[in-house]
Order: sequence, then structure tokens, then C-alpha cells
Amino acid sequence: MTRPATPLLDRVREPADLRNLSLDQLKQVANELRAETIDAVSVTGGHLGASLGVVELTVAVHAVFDTPHDRLIWDVGHQAYPHKILTGRRDRIRTLRQPGGLSGFTRRSESEYDPFGAAHSSTSISSGLGMAVASELKGEERNVIAVIGDGAMSAGMAYEAMNNAGARKSRLIVILNDNDMSIAPPVGALSNHLSRLISSRPFLSMREMMGRLAKRFPRPLERVAKRADEYARSVITGNALFEELGFYYVGPIDGHSIDSLVPVLRNLRDADEREPILLHVVTQKGKGYGPAEQSADKYHGVQKFNVITGEQVKAPPGPPSYTKVFANALIAEAEADERIVAITGAMPSGTGLDSFGKRFPKRTFDVGIAEQHAVTFAAGMATEGMKPFCAIYSTFLQRAYDQVVHDVALQKLPVRFAMDRAGLVGADGATHAGSFDVAYLGCLPNMVLMAAADELELMHMVATAAAIDDRPSAFRYPRGEGLGLVLPARGTPLEVGRGRVLKEGTSIALLSYGTRLAECLKAAEDLAARGLSCTVADARFAKPLDTVLVERLAREHAVLITVEEGSVGGFGSFVMQHLAWAGLLETGLKMRPMVLPDRYIDHNNPMKQYDEAGLNAAQIVSAALAAMGQADSIPARA
Repeated sequence: MTRPATPLLDRVREPADLRNLSLDQLKQVANELRAETIDAVSVTGGHLGASLGVVELTVAVHAVFDTPHDRLIWDVGHQAYPHKILTGRRDRIRTLRQPGGLSGFTRRSESEYDPFGAAHSSTSISSGLGMAVASELKGEERNVIAVIGDGAMSAGMAYEAMNNAGARKSRLIVILNDNDMSIAPPVGALSNHLSRLISSRPFLSMREMMGRLAKRFPRPLERVAKRADEYARSVITGNALFEELGFYYVGPIDGHSIDSLVPVLRNLRDADEREPILLHVVTQKGKGYGPAEQSADKYHGVQKFNVITGEQVKAPPGPPSYTKVFANALIAEAEADERIVAITGAMPSGTGLDSFGKRFPKRTFDVGIAEQHAVTFAAGMATEGMKPFCAIYSTFLQRAYDQVVHDVALQKLPVRFAMDRAGLVGADGATHAGSFDVAYLGCLPNMVLMAAADELELMHMVATAAAIDDRPSAFRYPRGEGLGLVLPARGTPLEVGRGRVLKEGTSIALLSYGTRLAECLKAAEDLAARGLSCTVADARFAKPLDTVLVERLAREHAVLITVEEGSVGGFGSFVMQHLAWAGLLETGLKMRPMVLPDRYIDHNNPMKQYDEAGLNAAQIVSAALAAMGQADSIPARA
């Protein structure tokens, strides 16, 4: 397919090249940039809708501000593809999310134009304020601009940062990218005109003069004058919340109008005000590409697609995903128990709770990007006898750790944590990998921890969690498809703290926690072909640990290898702790815990990621042979 013609964009090697262009030329750059973004993402897949929604804003910000000296921070970073194209990475834009290619998010190591790495939401204002204050302390003059979407504004961290910024009166520009009209009234010529007016030097100067004049009045009159000014502005612009937080509000304006954006941004750049400013822009997700405009949810994150038809290139249908299996299993449990409720943090489709919500709309709660609130909300429901399932990606549950510790575990409240995206996750890379949950939950008293080896085990673990009513529980499962097993209508509760043995052997014991079980079975076949007999067991539980099974494996085998898709400090550590106190590490047993390496693993396809991590069958074989002293004489399978 022929790439789009981009004659003016071809002349833009860096943002400085935009600063001598006219408004009409900037509009042309925006049109060409949109076409280039669509074409690039059609090749790589990725976050299309969000990037198309900020094309004009990206052009305008880089044309007005002196980036990278002025710091530009994109919240989450999944909308930054146009930004990458304009900042010297266009020649690599078709490597987005590919092995060895550009990240799908902003990354400090990738470019000086990415001053802060992102992928989790609602960090831009906090980090931007930190940069602004640091510049003040160093005596440096620079603008700091944080672009945050209205979805990210549902997280408390954004308001904590705004409250701090407003109290400090630091120089910070926050651009609220409102892409579904959730805050703004309809945008038209009048509101654009008002935004230009209230961001202009004459208006700001008049406001400062009136402020000085008010101070000459007696105290009560000064307060009345100040409140009258605030009230008048809030009636016109809807700015009351942001003004109360200490921000000077400008907007809303049309975020797709270069004619509106550039003058307002120039006014804000040149303002002498030493208070934080919030610019409210209204945009449309997927702007400029029909299929994305018509179906913003389906084009938020896309596979490779045909630019002309919009049809996404999908893999042949396979087994249902773990996410879908979880959702169906939870629906089955909820059919039988009306106390079961489901909670998620702005990820209903990502966690499968959209289907649960269709079946049980009054028992489904999307609390927004607010994982801390989600956990304590679930805790509150548990105190009243409900059975909350809190479905949060492993990597996002990290954000609510204190709430898990203090509000759930300490009080032994039966909140159930369904942790999707456990282990390595492919193209989303290290920021979304579920690497640490076994370690950070396993150290908490009162917690039951489970890991599903396959989709059938996941169904059983959903049923098990539903049945545990005296303490919290958590179960983890990966991204992607299951193994294609035949599934029952409903799971069966497991005996808590009991694993299972799938294959009996004599020399080497492979004890798996999670979906590396299939690789352990492959490794056992390879080792058997080399004359080494293997036992393969599925731990199922990290807490409470099946100590009977662990001790048996330790006593009856020369080598015990634990395998898990998590960091050091997890399941293998629990096994070693128990064996050490049982005196079984002093009997000549060779113990080898296999975990994710002590580094972040970059985006790639999952199989290659696990190769890099050393957790596929070939590496398990190598570990076993090394423990048996045979590594040099028998090569591992490629």
C-alpha cells in the first residue's frame, strides 16, 4: 500500500521546524501528521484513537513552546504517537511496539523530548510540578506542560497534585484533554472567543490590577470582590472546581482548531502570572479517521488494519481468552449467589466485566481510574456481607497496596482480587507486566494466593475465591488465550492449600506455580528422553503453601525446581523458607528457584519474552541438567 503524501511534514525533522510556519501551514502539517499516524499504526497496531484525538494539540504545543527545553509530559503516554513523529522518531515509527522498536508509551531513554516515562495514568501533574519546582530552585526559566485526559482525571492522584500545585503557586500549565464532553458544555465560537480573551495579557493585567485595587478595600470588601470575580468567571466558563484548587482556568476550546489553540497557547506561554494554569480543550477520540470516530472503544487499541476499510487483521479464532473465562466463571458464580458483586477501575472490557455488567448491571461497579478507592470500596462492601470481586490488572493493583494491607488484609475482610495480565504481557512491555504481585501480596498475613495453570483451573479458582468468606484471597492469570480445554458450566471449589501432581518421577521434581506448568511438562518429556525421570506438580496455592507436597518432593528427589512467572521473593521463596525450617535443605537436596530476572523485560512477543526471562522448557531443562551435573555433556533443546 502506498504511503500518504506528506510534503510539509517531510520538512519537519524536529519541533523547532514548526515555529516558522504559518497557521495554514500548521494545519497542513496536522493533516499530514494524522495520515502518517494512521498509516503507521495500520502496520504495527497500537493505540490509534487517543493519538488521532491530539494531533492538532501536539502540533500546536510543539509550535508554540520551546521543547525540549520546555518540558512536555503526556499522561499515560498512549496518545503520544504524533509526538514521536514530530520529535525525530518518524523514521522508526513503524517499529512501534515491535521487538527492538519504539515503545508504545513515552520513555526517557528513548528521547530527550520524553522528560517523563509513562504508561500508568494520572502521573503527569505530579511529575510536572516536580519539574517546575526543581526549575525554580535552580533558577531556570522554563515552561512545564502536562497533558492529561479526562479519564486520567478520575484518579485521586491528579487532584492531589493539583491541590499541591495550587497551594504552591508554581508555574505549571495543565492541558485537560476532554475527549467525551464529560466536563465541558458544547464548544462553539463564543467559548473559543472567551478563552482567548481571558488568557490574553490585557485581561490578565486587568485582573492583577483589580486584585491590587481590592486589597485597598477593607478586608470584608476585598473578600467580596474576590468572590464576585470568581463567581462571574465560573458562571461563564464552568471553572469552579479548578479555581478552588488554585488554578487559573482557560477554556473550553476546540482542541482540533489550530486557529484557537495557537493564540491561546501563546498567551499562556507569555503570561506573567505565577500561578498554575489549566487549559481545557475538547477533542474527539479517533478524529479524522471514520472507523475510529464511529467506534472509539474498538479503535482505542487496535491490531494491524486496512487503512481503506478499517478492518483489523485478526488472528484465526482460537480458545477463549483467560479474561473471558474469568468473566464467564464469575457470572456462573453470581447466578448462584446474589451477594457476589464485581468492581473494576475503568477497565470493564479489559477485565471482562463488561459482560458481567450486562448480566448484572446493578452488581457491577466501575469506579474510574481509582484503584485505591476500588479496594477500600470493596472492603466496605465486604463488611456488610457482600462478596466483592475486585478485578484489577496485576500491574495496576500495585497502586492500591496500602489499601490492600490496611483496609483488607489487616481486617481479614473477604475481598477477592482477580489479577489479570499476570506475568509478561507482550507488546505493552514492562509497564504492564504483572511481575510482582506474588511477592507483594505473599508477605501479607491472612491472604490466600492462587495461580491458575490453565483456564479450567481458573474457573475452579473463581469458585474457590467465592467460597472463602473468612479472609481475603487473590488469584492470578495471564493475558491471552487458554489451552483449549473443555470447560464445565461452573467451577468447583478447590481444597485450600492443596496442590496436585500431574506426572510422577524419581530424579527431578518440577513444581510450577501458574501457567509455566505446560512448559514444565514439555521439559519433563525432554528430560525423560535423556534418561532423567521427572515429577511435575502444580502448586495451585502459594499461600497457604501445600507443605505436605513440598516436603514429599524434597525428600523423594535429588533436585527440586520451582518455576513461576513472578519476581524473586515470591513462590520459590516461600518454598525455600519452609524447607529451610524443616531441615530439608541440609539433606543434599539441590533446590533451584526459577523466577523472572532482576530486570525489566522490554516489549516483545510473549514466547520471546519468556525465552529472555529463562522460563521456557529449554531453560528449565538446562537448569535441571546443571543441577544434576550434566550441563556440559548434554546440550539443551533449542
